Amino acid sequence: MYKIFMVDDDLEVLEINKKFFEEKNCKVEVCSKSRNALGMIEKFKPDCILLDVMMPELDGYTLCRQIRHITNVPVLFLSGKVSEDDKIEGFEAGGDDYIEKPYSLREVYVRIVANIKRNTQKSAKKADDMIIDLDPFYVDREQHKLFFEETEIPLSNKEYDLMLFLAQNANREISFEEIGIKLWGTYIEADRRNVMVNVSRLRKKIQDQSGIDNLIETVWSKGYKLVKHE
Repeated sequence: MYKIFMVDDDLEVLEINKKFFEEKNCKVEVCSKSRNALGMIEKFKPDCILLDVMMPELDGYTLCRQIRHITNVPVLFLSGKVSEDDKIEGFEAGGDDYIEKPYSLREVYVRIVANIKRNTQKSAKKADDMIIDLDPFYVDREQHKLFFEETEIPLSNKEYDLMLFLAQNANREISFEEIGIKLWGTYIEADRRNVMVNVSRLRKKIQDQSGIDNLIETVWSKGYKLVKHE
């Protein structure tokens, strides 16, 4: 069930559109006063937003710019302003589609579905890009956290930076020098001890939380390797 939010100062248009989309098994909420829209959107959390452009309190372009501060769901303009400049302004305001009035509600619905699916795919890809899977561990780059299955392994900022660097280079031998430069920006041979201490602390936290003691292997006299099992 898709959740659709519509903003238009024409109550008759809102009523007709609402009835049509509800018949498509959508959950629909409408707003006839554009200045009230943001609060309603935050509460309703729609999958797609339909905006009129010419509204007395707050025009659709301005409202769309404000909407982009709180959500990235698709915004479709339904407007009688149909010049090239009007459409360009709509897209520059953050709109995803621009549909001219008068329009076919069947076409609007198809475009709603297409935009929602495209946005869902983009969101899923972004989420995947933020996760480094080291089954049964994973690094969440968005939250800056390490997890064992669903349990967080608490790390200091430096331990997280170390874990992320090793994870990004899984199954590759990483030298003491590479780690030192990554963590502190410089490296001299005396820094090897600092690298070893930080790896030791990270290993201990991993083992304490998971019971696994061989995620990070020592490469004798060279450095370390995070072992990722395919």
